[in-house]
Amino acid sequence: MEPQELRKIANRIRQRDVRAVFEAGAGHVGGEMSVIDLLTALYFDAMNVDPDNPLDPNRDRLVLSKGHTALALYITLSEKGFIPKEEIATFLQHNSRLNGHPNKVKVPGVETNTGPLGHGLPVAVGMATAAKLDKANWRTFVITGDGEMQEGSNWEAIMSAAQFKLDNLTLIIDHNRLQQGARLADTNDVAPLAPKLEAFGWAVQEIDGHDMDQITQALAAQNVTPGKPTCIVAHTNKGQGISFMTDNVAWHHKVPSKEQYEQAIAELKEPAE
Repeated sequence: MEPQELRKIANRIRQRDVRAVFEAGAGHVGGEMSVIDLLTALYFDAMNVDPDNPLDPNRDRLVLSKGHTALALYITLSEKGFIPKEEIATFLQHNSRLNGHPNKVKVPGVETNTGPLGHGLPVAVGMATAAKLDKANWRTFVITGDGEMQEGSNWEAIMSAAQFKLDNLTLIIDHNRLQQGARLADTNDVAPLAPKLEAFGWAVQEIDGHDMDQITQALAAQNVTPGKPTCIVAHTNKGQGISFMTDNVAWHHKVPSKEQYEQAIAELKEPAE
């Protein structure tokens, strides 16, 4: 799919995300805005998935390790056809299957339950290892936050992936420089991330995580380095696309007022570049 069309889809997902957070009175809107371009490129360009056959054994897998941004994943899945678009209106409601964190048992297209940070990459290493053992061609992708990279379990998984030459595994780090309550630099600053992953034997790319041309190129199968897992450090902005949310730590977990909601939607309705 052409980058311009991907940008339009991402913009549509952003608008629906903001409305769902506003209507539900809860959500992680800032981190969702930073990850939506990545999710859009994955589901509408890079990944081999079929909404009519969500358990196809030959499908590519995505693990959203930063599970608190589940709403962005749900809306992306609805745009792709895995779940009805109208179901997004049930987000966080009583008996809804669209909970605050993804649930593989309930939601088609979700590959594993996530929430506790630092678990998604280890699970993805297991998936990629399984594909190697089966001599299968499908790829495994995992998205983590940059604050999440402070978890030691991730670095154990990083070592294992390099040891077993999992070139069918791609780690995407949503590097928006902010985590709950503080900047990454003010807590446990794991940046710069690229040289650390390279030191562990990974093939690493750094990109603008809101540039569709760069994202799609980085995710393309022909750019995989044989014998090495891939890490894409995607430099993003928390609250991307909304002026008062952008790069603002307060919007990790906050609900817009009616006036803020209307301003956000008005800004997002501007034509995507």
